[in-house]
Amino acid sequence: MTAEQVIAELHERWVFGWDRRAGDAPFDFRRVLGEFYDWESDLRLYDDFDPEHRVATTAAAYGAIWEPAFREMVSAHHAVDDGPHVLAGDDLAASTLRFVARIVTPDATSDIRTTTSLVWRRRPAGWRIVREHNSTEVLPEGDLDGRFSD
Repeated sequence: MTAEQVIAELHERWVFGWDRRAGDAPFDFRRVLGEFYDWESDLRLYDDFDPEHRVATTAAAYGAIWEPAFREMVSAHHAVDDGPHVLAGDDLAASTLRFVARIVTPDATSDIRTTTSLVWRRRPAGWRIVREHNSTEVLPEGDLDGRFSD
């Protein structure tokens, strides 16, 4: 496989790593998504879906942002809407992908569309995320009805 193909596959797997189903074990960021992130480097990880708009500089700090919210979710279903689009060199790669998701909490259901851009660095153990930027649009209620099976 080319580096572009590897990164495309990783980016898609990363998206679906955020899926949650009713009855799943409590969300543990490192267990579920740890393979994708560089745990040794200074990172810049940002997602505007975080109400506090924090920028994490370690994978552990990013996990701490998302674990409480994902532990409270009833479910989260994702589907790739566009991409991934990848540029890759020997040791760095960038990928962009757009996905849609339905997030169900005990209080509400939200449909979203997110554009995600990831920068990957090749490490001895494989490609790892070192930069992340996600921009999310909240869709009209019910916009994704029929898109997900449950």
